[in-house]
Amino acid sequence: MTNNFDITGKTDLEEGVLDREIFVSEDVYRQEIETLFTRAWLFVGHESQIPNPGDFFTSRMGEESVILVRDKAGVIHVFLNSCRHRGMKVCRYDQGNTSLFTCPYHAWTYATDGKVRGIPQYQDLYAGVLDREKWSLIEVPRMVNYKGTIWASWDENAPDFETYLGDARVHLDQALDCRDGRPGGSEVIGVHKWVFPSNWKLASENFLGDSYHNPSHRSVDLIGIGPSARTGVKGRRDNELELAKHVWISFAAGHGVHSAVQAAGAEYVAQFANDPEIEEYFRHCHNERNARLGDNARLLPFTGTIFPNTSYHGRQPRNLCVWHPHGTTETEGWRFFLVDADAPTKVKDFLRRFYMRYSGPAGMTEQDDMENWLYATRASVGTIARRYPFNYQLARKQAELNPDVNGLTVRGRVTTKMTEHMARGYYRRWRAYLDGAGWDELLGRNDPRFARAPEAAE
Repeated sequence: MTNNFDITGKTDLEEGVLDREIFVSEDVYRQEIETLFTRAWLFVGHESQIPNPGDFFTSRMGEESVILVRDKAGVIHVFLNSCRHRGMKVCRYDQGNTSLFTCPYHAWTYATDGKVRGIPQYQDLYAGVLDREKWSLIEVPRMVNYKGTIWASWDENAPDFETYLGDARVHLDQALDCRDGRPGGSEVIGVHKWVFPSNWKLASENFLGDSYHNPSHRSVDLIGIGPSARTGVKGRRDNELELAKHVWISFAAGHGVHSAVQAAGAEYVAQFANDPEIEEYFRHCHNERNARLGDNARLLPFTGTIFPNTSYHGRQPRNLCVWHPHGTTETEGWRFFLVDADAPTKVKDFLRRFYMRYSGPAGMTEQDDMENWLYATRASVGTIARRYPFNYQLARKQAELNPDVNGLTVRGRVTTKMTEHMARGYYRRWRAYLDGAGWDELLGRNDPRFARAPEAAE
């Protein structure tokens, strides 16, 4: 696609200034769909949503509808949800179990491994003309099952997923691993889906670690909705990180996170006080995690975004959220709520209720965020407003490469202050995708910000 929009001129990332038009321009949006969502690794779903042969979950990759399915041999696939004959969706259900996908238009039928299994009047109309082996459902060329989460890319030349994550991997792991430190082990206990009038990037950048917007949650913090609210604890969550050192980190491939590092020897901070039995469960998980991970157990998650559009909460609440683009000013959010698969039923039920209070279209915290995003989008449409850029200068030039924090090495460009340097790094990579850069640049391999010289530019 020809780049008809001056991306570089609209994004002065050295100064920390972004033109509002990048959030509402149709030209920019089409470039994103064609150059970014066709190449980056995108979250599709979780293996726990398709535990049995024939189970499927209809997902999205950019604007494309895709089917996450486990075939009869137990192999997981991701297919474009489009009949090879005339393009109609072969699956119009959100999820379920099936042995065949049948197009409702002309009734071409496909097995769960994507192969054509039925074409009406084949012998009379197609014999000797159509090679059925060439007309299977279109499967993504790159797919990975990472600790139960399924990711895919349309780019057959994309790097492997762990290379794509880079040093952000240990932070994503904090959301995916069991609370007691065992690797993986999460399951999805529900998915919220809703549409809101905002550009998708505003949601993605928020979860890079924008803690500066905390005043917008003041009303929720005053009443208290967290797991210890009944005991009088105010706020959205328990303050288990009150004694930790918070870190805001930008990574070379455009990911960004907000995590925290406990001091060596830090005592367990009581949480989940609404129910003593549940509190004891999480105290036990904390002790087991320390025993398994040792010093590394001191790294704890808050939020993050895996470039370009998969965000997470790591602990309270614990989920993955995908910001699906619907257009320049409309986004569909899908929030996948996570628990340990082997957690007691009582714990899962408790967390489900907490998650609903906090997140999603009716969640008290998420409502605050959506209000911010929709007004920021609306302010990017006005003729006068578009003459003035957005400011991304918070804590500019204060990041440090791979520092020690509370005696633990934290990899990436790190600050211990609220900052927008993750957003500046995010838009550097975003700009590179739209400019059609190669994978070395998209992974930030030559980015001076990640050079070891202390004078490297932010």
